[in-house]
Amino acid sequence: MGYRILETDDIPGYLRDRGHWDDVDDIHVREVSDGNMNRVFLARSTDGSRSLAVKQALPWVRVAGPSWPMSPDRADAEARAYAQIAEVAPDKIPAILGYNPENHALVMEDMSDLEVLRTLLNEGASYGPHTSARIGELVAQLSFTTSDFGMPSADRKALIAASVSPELCKITEDVVLSEPYLTHEHNHWLPELDDLAAEFRADAALRTEVADLRHTFMTSAQALLHGDLHTGSVMVGTREGAPVVRVFDPEFSFVGPIGYDLGLYWANALVSEERARALGTLADHADQLRLSWDGFETEFRRLWPTRVDTFFDDAYLDRFLRRVWTDAVGYAGTEIVRRIIGFAHLTDLTTLPAPAPASRRALLLGRELILRREELSTADHIRALV
Repeated sequence: MGYRILETDDIPGYLRDRGHWDDVDDIHVREVSDGNMNRVFLARSTDGSRSLAVKQALPWVRVAGPSWPMSPDRADAEARAYAQIAEVAPDKIPAILGYNPENHALVMEDMSDLEVLRTLLNEGASYGPHTSARIGELVAQLSFTTSDFGMPSADRKALIAASVSPELCKITEDVVLSEPYLTHEHNHWLPELDDLAAEFRADAALRTEVADLRHTFMTSAQALLHGDLHTGSVMVGTREGAPVVRVFDPEFSFVGPIGYDLGLYWANALVSEERARALGTLADHADQLRLSWDGFETEFRRLWPTRVDTFFDDAYLDRFLRRVWTDAVGYAGTEIVRRIIGFAHLTDLTTLPAPAPASRRALLLGRELILRREELSTADHIRALV
């Protein structure tokens, strides 16, 4: 039938035709689209005993409409990423029940019993003892097994070829790694930050460091990444009394520098901390960077003895992990900056009664993370800076 945009009334028949639901008279569907890019529907039986989610990529950015076209092929990258993660960390992603490449639609586990991490944090909740460690573990599991350490060379080349995502990578290269340091129509900020926005555009040293991070992003094909790993793409909660962490929305997935995923998560954790400081609700925010790095490093080292090429020795592992750390610190800085004076700001800050002071602190922190990423070599160094 070819690609067609699904509407609420289409979902029962779509699920029946794809073999996911027999009795279409026993489906109640509602749209729950929330992000910038896609449409999401929840389908439930009358008695609530069964539910599924359907996510479809639109041929444009959802919040902008046809004026900002975007290939729905990005859903192919998301499906590939889910399949890859399911091999190594199935407990950290939603269960995927099917993907239809013709309609660019995923059928997956309903996660409405869980909460988006950003939403909980904005409401004053803590992270809890498991969330950030599990995020770090996931990054290690995905990155090690799709790197030259964990995958034979021929398989790696095939993965790189299959995972090329030029349209979405270009968005990151522009929106995150260049536009905030230029005069660009996408950029906007609070009037109270006019001075810093102008300083950043005029700062030649800052621009050179961002250019270095941008070039690394464009050329360093270390491992398969989630590509958009922030607190809005993590769901948490409990099931049967046990903590649950689920990472979703890997549509920006591509093969790139491992530090990028960590950096995005760190940036969001640091901004969340600024929100909590402004509201007087600080809890365990200061621990999250360390916990996620410890989770990542511990899991990466645990997997190291299984590497396919033992020419890489333990001394090289230490050097490699230092490089990942340094990249992550820099990318954390660029993500903070773009979320305040670039495109797509964070509700962590925009919903504050007085967003300017926390935004200024975060913006200054972002600049230091970029410029001083080589010397900020431990979590304690970053804590001191904060």
